[in-house]
Amino acid sequence: MDKKPLDALISSTGLWMSRTGMLHKIKHHEVSKRKIYIEMACGERLVANNSRSSRTARALRHHKYKKTCRHCRVSDEDLNNFLTKTSENASIVKVKVVSAPIIRKALPKSVSRAPKPLENPESAQATVNASGSASEPAMAKSAVSSPVPVPVPVPALTRSQVERLETLLIPGDKISLNAGMLFRELESELLARRKDDMQRIYAEERENYLGKLERDITKFFVERGFLEIKSPILIPAEYIERMGIDSDTELSKQVFRVDKNFCLRPMLAPNLYNYLRKLDKVLPDPIKIFEIGPCYRKESEGKEHLEEFTMLNFCQMGSGCTRENLESIIKEFLDYLKIDFEIVGDSCMVYGDTLDVMHGDLELSSAVVGPIPLDREWGIDKPWIGAGFGLERLLKVKHDFKNIKRAARSESYYNGISTNL
Repeated sequence: MDKKPLDALISSTGLWMSRTGMLHKIKHHEVSKRKIYIEMACGERLVANNSRSSRTARALRHHKYKKTCRHCRVSDEDLNNFLTKTSENASIVKVKVVSAPIIRKALPKSVSRAPKPLENPESAQATVNASGSASEPAMAKSAVSSPVPVPVPVPALTRSQVERLETLLIPGDKISLNAGMLFRELESELLARRKDDMQRIYAEERENYLGKLERDITKFFVERGFLEIKSPILIPAEYIERMGIDSDTELSKQVFRVDKNFCLRPMLAPNLYNYLRKLDKVLPDPIKIFEIGPCYRKESEGKEHLEEFTMLNFCQMGSGCTRENLESIIKEFLDYLKIDFEIVGDSCMVYGDTLDVMHGDLELSSAVVGPIPLDREWGIDKPWIGAGFGLERLLKVKHDFKNIKRAARSESYYNGISTNL
């Protein structure tokens, strides 16, 4: 059964699940092309992607929650409605049934001794009577000489076995888990393939996909006049508030805080704002900068999210900062990476109106044409354009990975190949 999108799940229950596992009662919600605008009964507002596989969608689908919001006053009827909704069917592994080898059993004593061969071939005709029927000894021998094979089903794969095999599979594999093979045969075949892949990479390539993509992107933007930036990963917690992210918003709850004054950056934008303000006093118009580096958010669940991920942000300030120029840079960049895309209009709580860069249902980037009201907090008063891309999502698309963790910094995968061999 297809997974329902998030808007269908919340419409059927009237409830919202926060990242902390708290159930809220929805007072009002609106659905745009890809976003849901939600107002809770307690007054909290948020904007969420209308995803089928987000953390909240999975929690609503599996009826998991920790507590209810005391301000929303979720009723017993609401809870009962939430808990009794029928779950979607779990995935079923189909196994092909094959015939077992023929086993010849010992004959009973009464027929175990075959008659001696006839010395005279013509006397064999004596075993057939005038009507053409075989004699009794010949019929008895024929009746027991060819036992009927008994089909034996191949044992069904367990969930843990399926997960193990799926970990070993890569997009280029021409092998099916429904092939009617035993688990140990499938695993042995896939292990041999992955060991060959790792040996080939070590002998011929020796480049990590993520590192190579960073180098390719750096080359692309440097050749087009952008200045590469490397800013701190540990930033003042004040920067988050200056980005318009209050302590009670969802993004604020995702921040890794080191102490009350510092946190790991959840985005590159604050540092790039500071660079634009300072470089505006030194560099000629227009100013073009970019940065590639790690960011951190508490959103590890799902096939599209990581707690540690790599961002590319590029921006231009001054002349030439138009939507047409921004879309031109994005098109040239993604054509360079050979990735199909489309650009659609959207909005978010930090930047307001945005341009979302989509590959199918997967969001690759949010792009903005400034100025925006937030600029005043950072001392910026000139037009600007910019966009942010997640490198792991770009790799997921380029290599057709089913899970984004294959593209991430990891000890479990190398270039999408499991290292548990």
